[in-house]
Parts: sequence; structure tokens; C-alpha cells
Amino acid sequence: MKRCCFSLITLVFLSVFSVKAQSLSADEVLQKAIAFHDPSGSWENLKTSFKVVMETPSRPERTSIIRVDFPKQEFSLDVQQDGNSYAYNFDKDSCEITLNGSEDISEEEAEKFRLNCERGNFMKDYYTYLYGLPMKLKDPGTHLDPKVQKKTFKGKEYLVLNVTYDSEVGTDEWYFYFDPSTYAMEVYQFYHDESKNDGEYILLEGLEEINGIKMPKTRAWYVNKDDKYLGTDTLEKI
Repeated sequence: MKRCCFSLITLVFLSVFSVKAQSLSADEVLQKAIAFHDPSGSWENLKTSFKVVMETPSRPERTSIIRVDFPKQEFSLDVQQDGNSYAYNFDKDSCEITLNGSEDISEEEAEKFRLNCERGNFMKDYYTYLYGLPMKLKDPGTHLDPKVQKKTFKGKEYLVLNVTYDSEVGTDEWYFYFDPSTYAMEVYQFYHDESKNDGEYILLEGLEEINGIKMPKTRAWYVNKDDKYLGTDTLEKI
């Protein structure tokens, strides 16, 4: 009797899940996900600071302090790793770089630590994109497939959105996995060429509330092809 009831409950759940996936548009799923992660609409005018600790196999721990002030178009990144520190500071279009507190950086040091404004802009886009998800999926140049997919990943059913970008924005193809009940984002995945099963997937666990925004507490990175573990980012309040 118990097995029968369990099977019936499972069947009902899967039926409801299937109907939900078919009845909601991709834009509706995205709106519900944004409502979960940013219920007060704080992202556009965000002014805050937070810490990200990155652990990777066979490399020293890296601690990054990120500060953003979107209304003033300001961004700064302070990184400490293996006894050294470097910082990028952006104020609108201006870019300043320091190494161990000094602006006097030799060519050898700049090459060793990959210190240049192009790299700094990449890191700015990297952090504001990943911690701005799923809100960033409303940005210009983003193309949301109108069809909501249903996928099982690591044994769990998800509502999945497929996203591509204008070439000047990005060339990778992304998939975003949302819990069908809460619409929390729990996985995202990208491919350079999906036919080759390249790229990576990122597992999200826990939530850290930063200025009213529910951001992933930890992000664990893996290679699509062989599930090789790459590292984990942990978000902390300051």
C-alpha cells in the first residue's frame, strides 16, 4: 500500500511538473526566478561590498573583495593571494591598478600578475555577471530561447532556460537550471561547442543575502566532459 501511494504521489508530481514546464514561457520562468533572487529590485541600483574566497586544487587560496556602486558606475576589486595583493579601481571609464599598494608596477610584474585594464574589465564583467544572475539575463544582447526545457541533472528535475548572446557580448551557449517549486537558480552550464561537450557546469548551494539579493553562497565548478572538479567560490558578507 505504501509503495502504491508513493508511486501515485510521484506520478502526480511529474505530471504537474510537466504541465508547468509546458505552460510557462521562458520569460515567465525568468521573471519568477528574478522575483525569488531579487524581490525588491535592488540589483540595478546596487551599492555594496562582499568577499569571495576561491579554493582550487594545488593553488593558494585567493580572497577577493568586490565593491560596486552602480549609480556612480564605480567598481573595485582587491585580491590577496600567496602573500601578494593587487587591486583594480574603475570610476566610469577610468582604470587604476596597484600591486602591493603601489602604482609603480614593472613590466615583469604586470606580466607575472596579468595586470592590465583589459584584464581588469574582464574581471569586472565576470563578477557582475555571475553574481548578478539571473537578473543579468535581461541585459541587451541576451537571447532567451522561448521554450522552457525540462531536464534531470544530478538526479533532480529542473526547469531550464537556454541563452545565447550577440557575438560582441559572448559566444558561449548557456543553460540555467531552476527549481520548479521556488524558481531558485541551482545550476548553470555553458558550452563553447555543445557538440563537443566542452565547457563547464557550476553547482550552486546555499544563499547569502547581499542588500536584499539572494546570491549563491557557494559555486563549485566542474568540466562537462569528465566531471573534473575545478574549484569552489564561497561568498561572504563584509
